[in-house]
Amino acid sequence: MDESFAIDEVVRRTGLTTRALRFYEARGLVSPLRTQSGRRWFGPAELERVHRIVALKKAGLSLGDIKRLFDRKPIDLAALLSAQRERLAVQAQEIGDAITLIDSALSRINRGEPLDAATLCSLIRDGDTIMNDQAKAWKDVIDRYYTPEELAEWREQMEDAPQVSTPDYLAQWRALSDRIEAALPLDPASDAALAFVREWFTLLEPFSRVATPAMWEGSARLYADMGAWEGTADAGFSKRVWDFINQAAAVARAAGKDIGPVPAFVQARG
Repeated sequence: MDESFAIDEVVRRTGLTTRALRFYEARGLVSPLRTQSGRRWFGPAELERVHRIVALKKAGLSLGDIKRLFDRKPIDLAALLSAQRERLAVQAQEIGDAITLIDSALSRINRGEPLDAATLCSLIRDGDTIMNDQAKAWKDVIDRYYTPEELAEWREQMEDAPQVSTPDYLAQWRALSDRIEAALPLDPASDAALAFVREWFTLLEPFSRVATPAMWEGSARLYADMGAWEGTADAGFSKRVWDFINQAAAVARAAGKDIGPVPAFVQARG
């Protein structure tokens, strides 16, 4: 044990939480040694592996992608990095817009002009109105498909995936949907279709990581009926894209191909 590190020391060295390290272990990404009492010890190789996971996640790779890299399985790294670049570009645009607004306000202040608070507040209110309207639209849709008890389960489970409700996450879905739309019509059995499917499930991973079987089935029912509410709430993708992804995923699974990170209970269905 002289060259091994207790989990508390790994937390200190990496900035990760013990919960994250245990989750990585459950996903087969790390394999710490165990004492008879069950205490985890990380050797130098495992500690280096944890550092690599942290670095790869910063590059935008999902845990499923990282696992495939570690296992030396085929992975379209160029497509994944391109998708991450697009997501960062969206974030950069949002940050740029905010900086432009701040620079304009500071410029007026530096020239001795009164800050146009009314205009600034109006812009903020316009953004809030859009967000509030979209939230209400989604609530109206979701209330049609889920009971209060099911929604309570959703809220509890999704506490571990807060990013799925952010504007940036929705923008990522829009960017992927736009690329799929531009590629259609596309053979669902093609390599390009499989690449889209894998990218789809990679982007879905924050949800699939915490989803219960009931949540997964409920979500599938919601989007299967997308034609009834599309245009009311913004899913980030169209029904045409949803139908294509489902068809391409079914073709890939039937051929025994890896479609990306999906819950174990989905994989078990074959």
